Amino acid sequence: MMETNYHNPVLLKESVDGLNIVENGIYVDVTFGGGGHSREILRRLGGGGALFAFDQDEEALKNTIADDRFTLINENFRYIKQFLKFYGIRKVNGILADFGVSSHQFDKAERGFSTRFDAALDMRMSSRNKKNAYKVVNSYTYDDLRNVLFRYGDLRRADAMAKTIIEHRVNEPIKTTVDLKRVLKEFLPKFRENKILAQIYQAIRIEVNQELVAIEEFLLQTPEMMDKGGRLSLISYHSLEDRLVKRFIRTGSFMSEAEKDFYGNINVPFKKIGGLIVPSADEITKNSRARSARLRIAERI
Repeated sequence: MMETNYHNPVLLKESVDGLNIVENGIYVDVTFGGGGHSREILRRLGGGGALFAFDQDEEALKNTIADDRFTLINENFRYIKQFLKFYGIRKVNGILADFGVSSHQFDKAERGFSTRFDAALDMRMSSRNKKNAYKVVNSYTYDDLRNVLFRYGDLRRADAMAKTIIEHRVNEPIKTTVDLKRVLKEFLPKFRENKILAQIYQAIRIEVNQELVAIEEFLLQTPEMMDKGGRLSLISYHSLEDRLVKRFIRTGSFMSEAEKDFYGNINVPFKKIGGLIVPSADEITKNSRARSARLRIAERI
């Protein structure tokens, strides 16, 4: 497995295999990160091929690849169609997405993504984002905060947590990750502390970065952009992401049932290729952050 100091690419071979790369095709890696998946795609591309990559995190630009076939775009993948059109690209042969937070983002204390560090409440994937974790925790209404914790963190006591946060912030703002942990201490039994904290952080992070909205917007653009026979290779890390991917592949939307035309015919843009792919025990041993990864592959009909 290719390893970088920035991020170890998860399901590297399996996800790039899933693209079924055409030698001189056009491909997109919408979550560039450390560039591991992009480098493997380029290794398999011919001289006439092209790879476009997206990453909204300015720090990912340091990992850019010196290759005439490669273009790195410092934007959120929710704008994929707009920016590829700018480069004159209307149809592609494959798109790869790894929706997880990069190891670099988790490991850089000041970004505020990890429960391991004392840091300012940030959690932004791009410094251009005007909303951060501090704003969510200190300015959201009770209803909004409860909904974020319940919907994105699956936290059974979301209502009590939201109430506790609001009661504490009346006296002084909750500024850091340690402050937040202290405020919610009564909800963190020792035997489950790390798990519940991870759920809280996940919920706030998803809200800050509008992650699920971005995934929906991105996926809805892919049918129009994909050549017939082109592939989607999509890696998710929690049930909220995976549910969106699974439903989209099955129905072409985010409804549980596929939409029908006037005559009752079902018209879905993609067909599932193979089953759910998960990391091997060996990969999980080498990279523990791969343990929750789920890969689904689909082909444009």
